[in-house]
Amino acid sequence: MDPWLIWLITAAVLGVAEIFTLTAALGILGVAALVTAGAAALGLSAPLQFVVFTVVATLSVLFVRPFAVRRLAGPPTERFGIDALVGQTARTLSEVTDLDGRVRIGGEEWTARCFDDTQVIPPGTTVDVMEISGTTAFVYPRE
Repeated sequence: MDPWLIWLITAAVLGVAEIFTLTAALGILGVAALVTAGAAALGLSAPLQFVVFTVVATLSVLFVRPFAVRRLAGPPTERFGIDALVGQTARTLSEVTDLDGRVRIGGEEWTARCFDDTQVIPPGTTVDVMEISGTTAFVYPRE
Protein backbone atom coordinates (compact mmCIF):
# COMPACT_ATOMS: atom_id res chain seq x y z
CA MET A 1 0.00 0.00 0.00
CA ASP A 2 1.29 3.47 -0.83
CA PRO A 3 2.49 5.61 2.10
CA TRP A 4 0.26 8.55 1.14
CA LEU A 5 -2.77 6.28 1.34
CA ILE A 6 -1.78 5.11 4.83
CA TRP A 7 -1.46 8.74 5.94
CA LEU A 8 -4.83 9.54 4.35
CA ILE A 9 -6.52 6.65 6.18
CA THR A 10 -4.85 7.78 9.42
CA ALA A 11 -6.18 11.31 8.88
CA ALA A 12 -9.69 9.97 8.30
CA VAL A 13 -9.59 7.79 11.43
CA LEU A 14 -8.35 10.71 13.54
CA GLY A 15 -11.03 12.97 12.07
CA VAL A 16 -13.78 10.50 12.94
CA ALA A 17 -12.36 10.04 16.44
CA GLU A 18 -12.38 13.84 16.89
CA ILE A 19 -16.12 13.90 16.20
CA PHE A 20 -16.68 11.70 19.24
CA THR A 21 -14.20 13.37 21.61
CA LEU A 22 -14.42 17.10 20.73
CA THR A 23 -11.00 17.78 22.27
CA ALA A 24 -9.54 19.46 19.16
CA ALA A 25 -6.35 17.42 19.62
CA LEU A 26 -7.30 14.47 17.43
CA GLY A 27 -8.60 16.76 14.70
CA ILE A 28 -5.32 18.66 14.70
CA LEU A 29 -3.39 15.39 14.44
CA GLY A 30 -5.70 14.40 11.59
CA VAL A 31 -4.83 17.61 9.74
CA ALA A 32 -1.12 16.90 10.34
CA ALA A 33 -1.62 13.40 8.88
CA LEU A 34 -3.41 14.94 5.89
CA VAL A 35 -0.50 17.33 5.26
CA THR A 36 1.88 14.40 5.59
CA ALA A 37 -0.20 12.45 3.05
CA GLY A 38 0.39 15.31 0.61
CA ALA A 39 4.11 15.24 1.36
CA ALA A 40 4.17 11.46 0.85
CA ALA A 41 2.35 11.85 -2.46
CA LEU A 42 5.13 14.20 -3.56
CA GLY A 43 7.64 11.42 -2.93
CA LEU A 44 9.23 12.29 0.43
CA SER A 45 11.00 9.41 2.14
CA ALA A 46 9.49 7.77 5.23
CA PRO A 47 11.82 9.49 7.76
CA LEU A 48 11.02 12.90 6.24
CA GLN A 49 7.31 12.08 6.35
CA PHE A 50 7.56 11.53 10.10
CA VAL A 51 9.47 14.81 10.44
CA VAL A 52 6.71 16.63 8.52
CA PHE A 53 4.04 15.00 10.68
CA THR A 54 5.89 15.86 13.90
CA VAL A 55 6.52 19.49 12.94
CA VAL A 56 2.97 20.15 11.72
CA ALA A 57 1.41 18.38 14.72
CA THR A 58 3.62 20.19 17.24
CA LEU A 59 3.05 23.63 15.75
CA SER A 60 -0.67 23.02 15.47
CA VAL A 61 -1.05 21.77 19.03
CA LEU A 62 0.95 24.72 20.38
CA PHE A 63 -0.67 27.48 18.34
CA VAL A 64 -4.02 26.30 16.93
CA ARG A 65 -5.41 24.12 19.73
CA PRO A 66 -5.67 26.89 22.39
CA PHE A 67 -7.72 28.99 19.97
CA ALA A 68 -9.91 26.03 19.02
CA VAL A 69 -10.54 25.08 22.65
CA ARG A 70 -11.61 28.64 23.47
CA ARG A 71 -14.00 28.65 20.52
CA LEU A 72 -15.48 25.26 21.47
CA ALA A 73 -15.96 26.21 25.12
CA GLY A 74 -17.75 29.49 24.41
CA PRO A 75 -18.91 31.90 27.08
CA PRO A 76 -20.56 30.61 30.23
CA THR A 77 -24.32 30.29 29.75
CA GLU A 78 -25.37 30.94 33.35
CA ARG A 79 -24.16 33.40 35.93
CA PHE A 80 -23.50 32.20 39.47
CA GLY A 81 -22.82 33.79 42.83
CA ILE A 82 -22.63 37.56 42.96
CA ASP A 83 -22.52 37.75 39.15
CA ALA A 84 -26.13 36.52 39.13
CA LEU A 85 -27.21 39.48 41.29
CA VAL A 86 -26.14 42.10 38.76
CA GLY A 87 -29.23 43.20 36.86
CA GLN A 88 -31.64 42.07 39.60
CA THR A 89 -34.17 44.39 41.16
CA ALA A 90 -33.95 45.29 44.84
CA ARG A 91 -35.87 47.38 47.35
CA THR A 92 -34.16 49.97 49.53
CA LEU A 93 -34.53 49.38 53.27
CA SER A 94 -32.93 52.65 54.30
CA GLU A 95 -31.86 55.79 52.52
CA VAL A 96 -29.12 54.98 50.01
CA THR A 97 -26.43 57.57 49.30
CA ASP A 98 -22.93 57.47 47.91
CA LEU A 99 -21.70 56.68 51.45
CA ASP A 100 -24.14 54.12 52.89
CA GLY A 101 -27.50 52.41 52.72
CA ARG A 102 -29.24 49.02 52.86
CA VAL A 103 -31.16 47.07 50.20
CA ARG A 104 -32.92 43.71 50.03
CA ILE A 105 -31.91 41.61 47.02
CA GLY A 106 -33.78 38.33 46.62
CA GLY A 107 -34.47 38.00 50.35
CA GLU A 108 -30.97 38.96 51.49
CA GLU A 109 -29.97 42.25 53.04
CA TRP A 110 -26.96 44.00 51.49
CA THR A 111 -25.07 47.20 52.13
CA ALA A 112 -25.62 49.55 49.25
CA ARG A 113 -24.26 52.67 47.60
CA CYS A 114 -25.69 54.81 44.81
CA PHE A 115 -24.28 53.98 41.42
CA ASP A 116 -24.56 57.68 40.61
CA ASP A 117 -22.91 59.43 43.56
CA THR A 118 -25.03 62.58 43.16
CA GLN A 119 -28.31 60.83 44.05
CA VAL A 120 -30.09 60.03 47.29
CA ILE A 121 -32.56 57.14 47.07
CA PRO A 122 -35.34 57.10 49.72
CA PRO A 123 -36.41 53.94 51.59
CA GLY A 124 -38.94 51.70 49.82
CA THR A 125 -37.70 52.56 46.32
CA THR A 126 -37.29 49.83 43.71
CA VAL A 127 -33.74 49.88 42.35
CA ASP A 128 -31.64 47.93 39.86
CA VAL A 129 -28.38 46.32 40.97
CA MET A 130 -25.71 47.70 38.64
CA GLU A 131 -22.58 46.22 40.23
CA ILE A 132 -21.43 44.20 43.23
CA SER A 133 -18.12 45.00 44.87
CA GLY A 134 -17.28 42.84 47.85
CA THR A 135 -20.38 42.97 50.05
CA THR A 136 -21.68 46.26 48.66
CA ALA A 137 -24.31 46.56 45.95
CA PHE A 138 -24.19 49.63 43.73
CA VAL A 139 -27.76 50.46 42.80
CA TYR A 140 -29.63 52.86 40.54
CA PRO A 141 -33.30 53.85 40.97
CA ARG A 142 -35.71 52.23 38.55
CA GLU A 143 -37.53 54.78 36.40
